[in-house]
Amino acid sequence: MAEEAEGYPPEDELLDVLTKTGGKTGLSKPRRLVHRDGDYHRAVHVWIYSESTQELLLQRRADCKDSWPGLWDISSAGHMSAGDSSLLTARRELHEELGISLPKDAFELIFVFLQECIINDGKYINNEYNDVYLVTTLSPIPQEAFTLQETEVSSIKYLFWAEYRSLLANNDKEYVPYDVSGQYSQLFEIIEQRYQEDMYTRSLNLQKMLNRYTPIHLDADLNVLSKEDKEALKFIIKASMVIDEIFYQQVWYGNSLLRDWLKEHSVDSDVDKLKWTYYSINKSPWSCLDENKAFLTTADSAIRLLHWPSNNISDWKGIEYRVAFPVKKPPGANFYPPDMDKLEFELWKAGLTETEQKVAIGFFSIIKRHDEPDFEGSEFYEASDNSSMIEQRSKPNDLFVVPYSQEYRKLLAEAIELLQRAAEKTDCASLKKFLKTRADAFLSNDYYESDIAWMELDSKLDITIGPYETYEDANFGYKATFEAFVGIRDDVATSQVELFREHLQDLQQNLPLDNIYKAEDVVAAPIRVINLIYNAGDVKGPQTVAFNLPNDERIVSERGTSMVILKNISEAKFKHILQPIASICISEEQMEYVQFESFFTHTICHECCHGIGPHTIYLPDGKRSTVRLELQELHSALEEAKADIVGLWALRFLIEQGLLPRSLYRSMYVSFLAGCFRSVRFGLEEAHGKGQALQFNWLYEKEAFTMQLDGTFSVNFKNIEAAVEDLSREILTIQAKGDKAAAKSLLHGYAKITHPLSSALEKLDKVQIPVDIVPTFGLLDHLLAEQ
Repeated sequence: MAEEAEGYPPEDELLDVLTKTGGKTGLSKPRRLVHRDGDYHRAVHVWIYSESTQELLLQRRADCKDSWPGLWDISSAGHMSAGDSSLLTARRELHEELGISLPKDAFELIFVFLQECIINDGKYINNEYNDVYLVTTLSPIPQEAFTLQETEVSSIKYLFWAEYRSLLANNDKEYVPYDVSGQYSQLFEIIEQRYQEDMYTRSLNLQKMLNRYTPIHLDADLNVLSKEDKEALKFIIKASMVIDEIFYQQVWYGNSLLRDWLKEHSVDSDVDKLKWTYYSINKSPWSCLDENKAFLTTADSAIRLLHWPSNNISDWKGIEYRVAFPVKKPPGANFYPPDMDKLEFELWKAGLTETEQKVAIGFFSIIKRHDEPDFEGSEFYEASDNSSMIEQRSKPNDLFVVPYSQEYRKLLAEAIELLQRAAEKTDCASLKKFLKTRADAFLSNDYYESDIAWMELDSKLDITIGPYETYEDANFGYKATFEAFVGIRDDVATSQVELFREHLQDLQQNLPLDNIYKAEDVVAAPIRVINLIYNAGDVKGPQTVAFNLPNDERIVSERGTSMVILKNISEAKFKHILQPIASICISEEQMEYVQFESFFTHTICHECCHGIGPHTIYLPDGKRSTVRLELQELHSALEEAKADIVGLWALRFLIEQGLLPRSLYRSMYVSFLAGCFRSVRFGLEEAHGKGQALQFNWLYEKEAFTMQLDGTFSVNFKNIEAAVEDLSREILTIQAKGDKAAAKSLLHGYAKITHPLSSALEKLDKVQIPVDIVPTFGLLDHLLAEQ
C-alpha cells in the first residue's frame, strides 16, 4: 500500500485531498502526509450548547495531541476520513471522544469554516474545511454521562458563550485560537441572535410575513354530484390527508415532528400562534416568499428526550435536545442523505448499470446510505449498545435506492385502502378505474397505467392524487413530491377551452424553433376546468392556478399531457392580487387592458405550452435523452419560463388565425406584465418566480416593457411581438439541445432582481398588497362530520 511504502503505518487514516476551493481531487493521502504537505482536506466541529445556562461545552485536548496539546477547544472534532460523510463523521467523533451517541436530528450544520494555519515550527500545516455543527440541549449534560477518550481528551467543562468569545478575542493562551472577528464569529452571532431577540419584535416580523397572504374561503355546490360520488368524496379527502403527511416527510426528515410540536404549543403565546400559522402556509420552517430563508430556528424546534442507558446518574432522565434543522433549506429535501453533495451522487451513479441509473434518477425513489441506520425508532433510544452503530465507517459509493412504495409503505397502505373504498362507492367508470389503478401504483411503484387512467378521467368529481412535481429536489429535479387536488368539473368552461386542444399540433409546427428540433406529432391531451374544493401535499406557499401532467416523458411522447385549470383559484388571485398590483404598477392609460379573460386565457395557454416544444431530445453524439435529464436542477425554472413566453407567442398566433378575438391582443400583454410583478414576489428560489424574472428582464432590455417617470410600467406594442418571439426561440433551442451551460448563462444573466423589478416590489410592499392567497375549504368539516 502507498502509505506503507512511505513509511507510515496502515492505521494512519486516509483523507480526501481537496482543491484550494474545497472541491474533491479524487486523491487521498495519509493524515500525516496531508498535514506535512499542507493539503486541503475536510473535518468536522461539533459544539454542544446548553440552552438554559447559555453555555458551550469545551474539551481540553490531551497532552499527546500533535496539534494544540493541552488547550481548551471545541466539544468534539475530527478529520473526515476518505469516503466518509460529514454527518456520520460528526456523530462518530462525538461518540468516540465524549461517549455521547446522538441521532442525526440533533446535529445542525450552521456553517463551513476554512482554517489555514502553520504550527509546530512549520511541521504541521493545517488547511482544513470544517463543517461546524451545533447540538442544542435544554440543560447541561452531567459530567458522569461522559466517557472521555484518553488519547484525545483530558477533561471537559461548560463555559458561558460570551465569556468564551471574550477569551478568544483576547488570545488567551489556554484556548485554541479562532478569529472571532472572522468566519468563526458566526457561532456566537447565531447564538446571540436566537436567544437575545425580544418577542415583540419577533411578533411584528412574523405578522408582517403573514400579511403577505390573504385568506379566501372556498365553498362548492355538492348537489351537482351523484349520491355515489358524494360517498366516494369522503374517502378521497381522507386519502388526500394521508398524502399531506407523506409530503411533510419529503421536505425534511424532522418536518413532521416540528409540525406537531408547533401545533401543540400554538396556544402558549401570541408568538407561538404566529409561528404555527406561518409554518402551516409554508409546510416547513423555510419561507417560500423569501427564497426559502428560515423564519424559525432550532431554538423554536421540538424537544426530544434521549433516555440514557446508565442508571448511575440520580435525578437525570437523559438528554433533552432540540430537533435541529439547517438555516439553509436542504437542496435535496429528504430525497438524499443530508450530507450528500451532487458530485458524490454523480460518482456513485457512474458505477451503476444503465438500468440501475434509470431507477436512481427516477421520479419515485429516494437515495439512502447503507451505513446510516434508522435512529428514529424507539429501539435506538432504548439501546445500551448503540455505539457499534455509530462506529461504522461509511464507505465510498455506499448509496442505495429505496422505492417510494417501500419508504412510505405504512402511509401508502392507508391511502390504498381509502382509494379502494372510494372506487367501490363511485358510479363513474373512469373515476373508478383511476382510483383502482392509482392504489395499485402506490403498491407497485409503477405509475404508468394510472397516469394514463388519470388523463382519460371523465368525471364530474375530478381527482389528482400522487407523486408529480419535482420542484423540491433542487439538487437535480429528479424526485417527485406527493400532492392531491380535489375539485368539481366546470362543464361549460371545459367546453370553451377545447380550442387550445384542437390546435396544439398547429402551435407545435409553427413554434419559433428550427424545424430539425420539432417533433412531428403532438398528442392533443384533454383540458379540464375545475373548481377546487380541497388540496393537500405539495401545495405550500403560493397557490397554483393550473397544472399540466404527467411529467413522465414516456407518456408525454406517446400521448402528450393533460391540463387541469383551477378556475375559482384564478378568479380569487385576479381579484385579490392582480388587480391591486396593476393599480400600483401599470400606467393609467393601460389599466383598462388588465382583464380576467386575458389572465385566465394565458393561464390555459401556459399549461398547453408545457405539452409542446422539446421533451425527448437527441444529443450531438446521437444519444437519446430528455430535457429534464440534461438540464437537471435548471429545468423547472426554464420550463416555467418557456410555458409563459411561448404561451404569449401562441395567443398571438391564434389571434392572427382568427381563432381568438382581436380584443385580447393588447389585454394579454398588459395582463401578463402585471402578472410578472405577482410571480416575482414568490421569490427567486421558486421556479415560477425565477422564470418570471427572466422574462421580465429580457423584455425590459428589448424595450418591450418600459418604465414611466411616475414609476409605473407599460407595454411597448411596437417591440413586444419580436421580443416575445426571440425569447421563445432562445429557450426552446436551449431545451432542444439539452444545453445546460446555455441554460445556466441565461438564468444567471436575467433571472435576478434588477432595478426596475426592485422599484416595483418596493412600491407593492409599502402599500402591503398581499402576495398570494391561502384557501380554506368550507365543506371539509361537514364531510368528515358526516363520516
